[in-house]
Amino acid sequence: MQDIRIATAQFENRSGDKDYNLSVIADITKKAAGEGAHAVAFHECSITGYTFARHLSREQMLDLAEYIPEGPSLKRLQVIASENNVTVLAGLFEKDKDNNLHKAYVAVDKSGVIAKHRKIHPFINPNLAPGNTYTVFNLNGWKCGILICYDNNVIENVRATALLGADIIFMPHVTMCTPSTRPGAGFVDPKLWENRHKDPTSLRAEFDGLKGRAWLMKWLPARAYDNGVYAIFSNPIGMDDDQLKNGCSMILDPFGDIIAECRKLDNDYVVATITEDKLKQSGGYRYRKARRPDLYGNILSQAHHPEQKVVWMKDPSSTK
Repeated sequence: MQDIRIATAQFENRSGDKDYNLSVIADITKKAAGEGAHAVAFHECSITGYTFARHLSREQMLDLAEYIPEGPSLKRLQVIASENNVTVLAGLFEKDKDNNLHKAYVAVDKSGVIAKHRKIHPFINPNLAPGNTYTVFNLNGWKCGILICYDNNVIENVRATALLGADIIFMPHVTMCTPSTRPGAGFVDPKLWENRHKDPTSLRAEFDGLKGRAWLMKWLPARAYDNGVYAIFSNPIGMDDDQLKNGCSMILDPFGDIIAECRKLDNDYVVATITEDKLKQSGGYRYRKARRPDLYGNILSQAHHPEQKVVWMKDPSSTK
C-alpha cells in the first residue's frame, strides 16, 4: 500500500445551519488538500449540528435529515471533494424512504458517496434507529472502517471492524465535557470559551483535565494499540447548542501514539502520513494473530439485554 495523508479537523458548528457548516468544511478541506491530504475527516453530525437534536420532535428530525446519497448536502460534499481531489468524511442525520431516522457518517469522493455508516448506538434523540452493520471500505488502496462516537466505547465494535480488515478506523465524535458518574466529569463553563483570547490558560486547564482530554487518553490510545490500527478521531470545538466541546481532534498510530493533534482554541486541522510498516510491527497485530476464539467465542456471543437508551446525565446545578 502507498503511504496516504489524512487530515482530521475540529470546528465550531452551528445548530441546524447546514450552509454555514458546509462552508467551513469546504474551507478546511481546501487548506488540508493544499498540504497533501488525500482525505479529510470531520466530526459526528458536522453538517447538521448535534446536541440541539435532543430537543427536536420526530417531524423536526425528518425536516433536518436527508436521503443518502441524493440529499443536497451529499451533492455539496461531492463538489467539495471533486474541487480538491480528496475524500471528505462528514456526518449528518439520515432518513430513508420509510421515514426511518439514523445517525449517519459518509465518505464522499468526486464520484459520490463511497461509504456510509449508521451509528450502532444512537441516543441524542429517541426517534433515531440503530444501525445494524459494520462498515469497511477502500480508500486509496487502504481498508478503512467507520465507528461513530459511542460505537467506539463498546470495545467489540472496534475489534470486529479490525477483524473485517480495517487498518484505519475513522472515529467521529461529539464528546467530552459532559457530566457522568466518572470522577472529574462535568460541563465546562461557556464563559471560559467567550474569554479564551484573554485567558486561554483557564480554558485549557478544563479542556485538558478529566472533563476532557485526560478522560479521552484513558481509552482512545488503547483502541488503536490493542487492535493495531490507525485511529482518526474528530471532535467539535466551541459551543454545540448550549454545551461546550473541547476539540483535540487527533490521529493515533497502531502503537497508540498520537502523531498529530489539533491544539488551537479555534477551528483547526492537522495532517499525518499513514504508513503500512507500523501495522505489522504493532502489538495489536500480534494480539489478533494470537486470539483463541475457541475458548471465548461462545462467551462473547452470549445473549444479553442491550442498553436500550443512553442518556447524558444532567448537571446537578442545572435547572433544565
